[in-house]
Amino acid sequence: MEYTLNCNGRLLELSTPQVMGILNVTPDSFYAESRQQTATDIALRTKQILQEGGSIIDVGACSTRPGSEPVTEAEEMERLRFALAIIRREAPEAVVSVDTFRPDVARMVVEEYGVDIINDVSEGADAKMFRMVARLGVPYILMSVQPTIREMLLHFAREVDELRSYGQKDIILDPGFGFGKTLEQNYEVMMQLERLSVIGLPVLAGVSRKSMIYKALACEPGEAMNGTTVLNTIALQKGASILRVHDVREAVECVALVERLKLSE
Repeated sequence: MEYTLNCNGRLLELSTPQVMGILNVTPDSFYAESRQQTATDIALRTKQILQEGGSIIDVGACSTRPGSEPVTEAEEMERLRFALAIIRREAPEAVVSVDTFRPDVARMVVEEYGVDIINDVSEGADAKMFRMVARLGVPYILMSVQPTIREMLLHFAREVDELRSYGQKDIILDPGFGFGKTLEQNYEVMMQLERLSVIGLPVLAGVSRKSMIYKALACEPGEAMNGTTVLNTIALQKGASILRVHDVREAVECVALVERLKLSE
């Protein structure tokens, strides 16, 4: 998609799909290998994401895995302050996203650490969050928990209109794989992913090592790399502009090969 994100004055082109690397500062994310809690681990993961070709670092400090209990807002902020100080020291020019559903957390990370993107994984439209990100002037990732593409399109259309009414400029759509959907519904959404293009906004696909893969293959998250690559490839072919992943190098290679296929069309 020919779309450009304004990340605090820096332009991020999406004409070639971008890879967002996950950096979790939580003790309970579903994929154990994604947890970085020490200063050394956070610094190493920051460098790894960028060295392997990731263009966005997505920082999460409150697990949203099924069945998890969210930490308090104060704890989430404390974790983020610890991590973002390290990330900004190690990679001051990196495009950083924060994964949160709390408006005051969004305000803190943008105002105190210059975070570039807010990645909202809340389970419903939140006018307070919409007004906050519009005021902050950063790109916003809007996730859907709707179980079908039809319902997703209806909700996205209303939510995008509401965001626009507050003055929000850059919006990325996330179909929310693994959120509010059965195993079968996740695959139905994937098969119809290209239909989201009618809204005219970039789409983020986040399937990395999720239950839609490891449950379907009767394996563990640590064994779901091959399945992740398969679904990332399909998502790219169906128009995804951003891949949110644990395994950055593999996703970057996936993008490169899919782009090469397009050159042969």
